[in-house]
Amino acid sequence: MLGFVKTAQELPEKRLASDRRQDFDEIYRAYAADKVKEQANRCSQCGVPFCQIHCPLQNNIPDWLKLTAEGRLQEAWELSSATNTFPEICGRICPQDRLCEGNCVIEQSGHGTVTIGSIEKYLTDTAWEQGWVVAQPPKTERPETIGIIGSGPAGLAAAEQLRRQGFGVDVYDRYDRIGGLLIYGIPNFKLEKDIVERRGQWLRDHGIRFQLNTMIGRDIHFSELQQKHDAVLIATGVYKARPLDIPGIDLAGVVPALDFLTASNRAGLGDMAMIDKNLNAQGKKIVVIGGGDTAMDCVRTAIRQGATSVRCLYRRDRANMPGSQREVSHAEEEGVIFEWMMTPTSITGKKRVEQVEAQKMRLGAADRARRRIPEAVPGETTAFAADMVITALGFDAEDLPSLFDCPALPVTPHGTIAVHPASMMTELDGVFAAGDIVRGASLVVWGIRDGRDAATAITQHLNKSRDHTNPVKKGATK
Repeated sequence: MLGFVKTAQELPEKRLASDRRQDFDEIYRAYAADKVKEQANRCSQCGVPFCQIHCPLQNNIPDWLKLTAEGRLQEAWELSSATNTFPEICGRICPQDRLCEGNCVIEQSGHGTVTIGSIEKYLTDTAWEQGWVVAQPPKTERPETIGIIGSGPAGLAAAEQLRRQGFGVDVYDRYDRIGGLLIYGIPNFKLEKDIVERRGQWLRDHGIRFQLNTMIGRDIHFSELQQKHDAVLIATGVYKARPLDIPGIDLAGVVPALDFLTASNRAGLGDMAMIDKNLNAQGKKIVVIGGGDTAMDCVRTAIRQGATSVRCLYRRDRANMPGSQREVSHAEEEGVIFEWMMTPTSITGKKRVEQVEAQKMRLGAADRARRRIPEAVPGETTAFAADMVITALGFDAEDLPSLFDCPALPVTPHGTIAVHPASMMTELDGVFAAGDIVRGASLVVWGIRDGRDAATAITQHLNKSRDHTNPVKKGATK
């Protein structure tokens, strides 16, 4: 190890921006086998692995990097997948620059971080190619069943862990495919959909049952789920677009980010009959409002759809934006124009949007989260021509007590589901919640972590219930 002393950081080959603009294929090519070993060998094997500490899943990164450098790829993959239900997905879409790689010790010393995400992707892609990834139905079946609402990262991670324990698992989702935002919210150039569908089939092979096109509260009552299953896990995610309260927001041509991304992903999946042409950026001047990863997905999608221009308005500077800096760099390479320190004040047009009027901002005093608060610069305004405005300000929770027709379902003032932090159970006995619907809009890797934790909490709850139902007499052996 310690190869960083003589070996420079080298990412997989990145396709030219001029080529990337023409399609939705992933932008990085795969490592060659000798190159992945060389790059894994750059790990310093530090005594305090900050990469692991800053990974929500606590992935044992130094150990599987060492195994990779030694050419023991199957062992490396087994170790990486022991703590991560979907390593091939995290290797592609995790913001490693903010998590593991951003906290790599050799990165802090100026040598360039170990390319952890690309190596993780290589390991799992190799595992699929070599046939190492196989379904492993449980050795014994338990009589209890669990109903999971939502087939996004949290729901799927929980389903896999619970099925591994032998529980019967039914996953309910209102959409026609499993994956949640993995399938409809994240563009192909970050996560090709056959990757998600392949993992979905693997889950089916484990014996997990999926009830798709099923809306809780409409197609089946929440109370029915409670009666049918021994435990229920709510893992719906958050899909309600945060509103932008400015004049002109109701003009034709102003669309929420998720509507735009879902239409694009459906087109890529071949669902052409379901596509609204008003959600296509081809030949249009696009303005995207927001600075998170969803905004970056929108601007880069618009470029690939053939927009004549794409601008992104964000009210803070680049250093203070919430999105991945790598994503911003990719977008700039592909031709996106960023208007930093700009906030929209109105959207104007006769029947459709024609322009966005914006106010120049500056950073003032810090708030409680230590982020400097944007404030207007008097007299400095500008306008940007637009045929379509995409709002990407984040997501809030939907009104689940109303949607589920379950007024007793406890929620926080933010609309997220209220759970006991230790048990992850709500005030309703046997009803749990995990993922974004509890913590608010967050990263896929946190959803996976929450789903795995929820599976553990549900297992403990059912074990305790079973022990109370069938107590072991004193002196007897189980």
